[in-house]
Parts: sequence; C-alpha cells; structure tokens
Amino acid sequence: MTLKHALFNLGFSLVLMTTPLLITSAISAEVTIGGHSVTLKGKLPLNNITAPEFKVVDDKFNPVHLSDFKGKTVLISAVPSLDTGVCALQTKRFNNEFAHFNADVVMLTISTDLPFAQKRFCQTESVDKIKVLSDSVWRNFAEQYGLLIEDRGLLARAIFIIDPEGKLQYQELVKEVSQHPNYDAALSALTKIAAVKS
Repeated sequence: MTLKHALFNLGFSLVLMTTPLLITSAISAEVTIGGHSVTLKGKLPLNNITAPEFKVVDDKFNPVHLSDFKGKTVLISAVPSLDTGVCALQTKRFNNEFAHFNADVVMLTISTDLPFAQKRFCQTESVDKIKVLSDSVWRNFAEQYGLLIEDRGLLARAIFIIDPEGKLQYQELVKEVSQHPNYDAALSALTKIAAVKS
C-alpha cells in the first residue's frame, strides 16, 4: 500500500469514527469485517444527483425498481444478512421508526438473502411496515451503489436517503460491517427531507 493510500484510508476511518460518511464525489471504498479490510466493487454514488436506478426482487421474486417509488422519500437500509444480530436489529429499528413518518415515506431494507429467508425473518420478527427486498438475483443494487463486498457476495452496511425528486440526499457507509449505522443521524436527515407526522 502506498503512503497516499494509507493516508486516504486513515482519513476515511477518522471521518467514519466521528460522523456519518457523507459522500460528495464518487469513490471506490473499503470497509472492514472483523477488522480485516475488504474491497467493495463499484463506486458509491454522488449526493445531490439523481439516485441510480436499481432492480431487486420481493418475497415472490417479483421485480422491484427504485422508480416504483417515484415521488416518495425513500430510505434504503442496506445490510449483509438478516440472519445476523446487527442486521436484524437494524431492520427492526427502522420498522419501528416507520410509524413516525407519513405515507410519503418509504423504507426499504435490502440484502442478498434469498427471498424465502427474508420472508421467514419478517414473519418471525413481525417486520411488517417496511419493505424487505432481495438483491440475490442480479446484484444490481450492489453494483449501482458500490456496496458489493468482493469475493463474499454480500452488501456492505449502508444507509441512503433519496428525496421525492429522486436525488440522493444522504448516505452513510459503515466502516466496520459488524457495527451499527448512526440511526439518529439518518432519522434526523429523513425528518428534514420528508414531511413528518406531527
């Protein structure tokens, strides 16, 4: 690793330890799993531009596109696998928070789990307010948003918020995959972007 890369990685880590990572230019990123660095395929999208379209599937393998939610404020919670503790808690947290927002807000959890496993998880954990979608078929979301962990086929942990005009307004890439995202920062950003129930 060159000095330039080392300094970049150090700066990247310091940003993530203090605040959510707010991306202002497209970059290829690295995250860690258990402290070991892994590379993400693709590039994180830019804030304040049109969010990349993507195609995933629901629990019946029906295609779902970002454009299906045109005119809505969309929060995307990307997780590696619902069968792990942090991913389960993250998904349940946003499911519980959904009640604080009006019908113009959509919350999605996306993972590479198979739709059958996602459906079982949602039934077991009473996740019934947000949409849980699978990127297992095409890995299209992973590629479009630069989240595919090389050689693992999993998504890195991240949060994205897209405004009603379809522009990406907020994102956090969690540096250590086993850690939680900054829920308070994401929900505060969502509150500012969307109309919230009083």
